[in-house]
Amino acid sequence: MKEIQAIKRFKRFLQTEKGLSANSIYSYTYDLKKFSAFLSKTDKDILSATHDDVQQFLKFEKNKKHNSSRTLARSLAAIRQFYNFVSSNIGNIENPANKIGTPQVEKTLPDYLSRAEIEILFNSISENDVYELRDKAIFELLYSCGFRISEAVELVMQEIDYSNGFIRVMGKGSKERIVPMGEEAIRLLKKYQKESRTEILGDRTSDYVFISKKGSMLNRKSVWRLLKGYVDRTQIRKNITPHTLRHSFATHLLESGADLRSVQELLGHMDISTTQVYTHLVRKELQKIHKQYHPKG
Repeated sequence: MKEIQAIKRFKRFLQTEKGLSANSIYSYTYDLKKFSAFLSKTDKDILSATHDDVQQFLKFEKNKKHNSSRTLARSLAAIRQFYNFVSSNIGNIENPANKIGTPQVEKTLPDYLSRAEIEILFNSISENDVYELRDKAIFELLYSCGFRISEAVELVMQEIDYSNGFIRVMGKGSKERIVPMGEEAIRLLKKYQKESRTEILGDRTSDYVFISKKGSMLNRKSVWRLLKGYVDRTQIRKNITPHTLRHSFATHLLESGADLRSVQELLGHMDISTTQVYTHLVRKELQKIHKQYHPKG
């Protein structure tokens, strides 16, 4: 019981003190529950876990569960933060994860779509069907505004400023930013709002911009599934997720000469090092063009 209460208090701490998003909080508590379940197999409790217990858990996750170094690093970070919280707020205990080295995370470049592929994808979505128009509008926000999927589905009508061409977004860590809309985003949002949203809602009401058939907020999993369906209509063979459209937004801006600081601001990244990964994508594309077209490439 004490263990469950400690995790619940830690969850509230992440929400109220740290201001983390619901997705981040879920990831932290999910990792802690996995660790707790691992300990219970040997009749141990998370509040009395040792340095060796943490090491054995990470070893189990790597060898038996075949988790990546990125996943292991995230699990270790969650365990560390939990014990730091417990030590400061519940009982003065030594953090068993303190002297364990973080697994080396291999940096991978995010996949993205070329401009031609973006055109192919969006041309595959009809504007004559109420649901396809809705989907096209949400995908447009992911690509032309660089939204995270959670930011798009949680968007409310009051945050859209058509007259000035901006949307107010609440990003990670409750950090607010103002994102400009392009002409296509404004066109699709207005068309969706006029021709599709009202029909989907019927006599129901909702503050959310993107509505499901039931009249509730469209959820993240549905957007993933819908996007996959549209990609299947094309000849594109990349592993495309809603986040791929955000990656494409950043990459195409940098390819066109946008400065890194501006892209960082538009994406809502706290640290510019997070944004710098896109410069590698641009360099990679330039090398490809040089090799393809220069006589001595």
